[in-house]
Amino acid sequence: MYLLLVALAAFVGVAALVGGLALLLRDQPAAKIEDRLDLLTGLNTPAAAKEALLKGGGVLAEPLDDSPNPLVAWVKQFGSLNRLFEQADTSLSVGRFLAISAAMGAGGIVISLILRLPFAMIPLAALGLAVVPLFWLLLRRRKRMKAFAVQLPDALEMLARALRAGQSLAAGFSNVAQELPPPLGKEFGRVFEEQNLGISLDDSLEGLTERVPNLDLKFFATALILQRQTGGDLAEILDKIGRLIRERFQIWGQVQALTGEGRLSGIVLLALPVVLFLVVYHLNTDYVMVLFTDPMGKQMLVAAVVMQLVGALVIRKIVNIEV
Repeated sequence: MYLLLVALAAFVGVAALVGGLALLLRDQPAAKIEDRLDLLTGLNTPAAAKEALLKGGGVLAEPLDDSPNPLVAWVKQFGSLNRLFEQADTSLSVGRFLAISAAMGAGGIVISLILRLPFAMIPLAALGLAVVPLFWLLLRRRKRMKAFAVQLPDALEMLARALRAGQSLAAGFSNVAQELPPPLGKEFGRVFEEQNLGISLDDSLEGLTERVPNLDLKFFATALILQRQTGGDLAEILDKIGRLIRERFQIWGQVQALTGEGRLSGIVLLALPVVLFLVVYHLNTDYVMVLFTDPMGKQMLVAAVVMQLVGALVIRKIVNIEV
């Protein structure tokens, strides 16, 4: 009976944690759609609200070198679960995502009971499996953003060639959407469709930079908006931005090659204590359980975890060189 209560408490705790994070990060897309419709139709929208929507911070209002603290930058990068789903290009909904996370957490409890793990490790196992869908979503988003960054120079060069051939900018976006595969082709195609539906290019580019948090894309959007306001040779500007991106990728590749040994050393050093703990736990459980039962063992375990985190941060600071 006591074992069942512990498992039930762990499941409820994991489910509450996942649900709380979803409610905290979830936005209200329906409210945004209603505000947009009210703004376009002129109904039920005060003048002050209209002015705030029209004069809201756009691409030009945000500094290119704006760098808030890491926590604010991380939260602002995702915005909400819906935005995270959009950036990862997945059809998951919030409810389905929470259901999968809760099922994974319940699976962690069941596995812990089958393996007869200590009661203190049951919530940890449940929480560890419950966050697996979130890690998968973040990895999928990271992979998609990286593919977009690789495709961006080709898209800019294609836009420049279309402009030199006498085509309009909208036709250039359409050509890029047809010629390049997702994710860039899909995003540029969305910009083209939004312009066909009557949304201004500035608003379309602002939405693009929000969906794809890429600094090079922000340079492109800012240059395009400024050129439309001040004039100039847009094709030459796009060529220069594309060449700059390619040179930066080349430097980044050299940096990755030089820091490869440090990154591999960090992975080995961080994974070795965990793997060694699991091996010793399998060979001699009583020997390892002293860390959880003896007061000195608990202090040593906490100190080891803290030192692991500090070491991970130090290694990450050394090998992560921004280009």
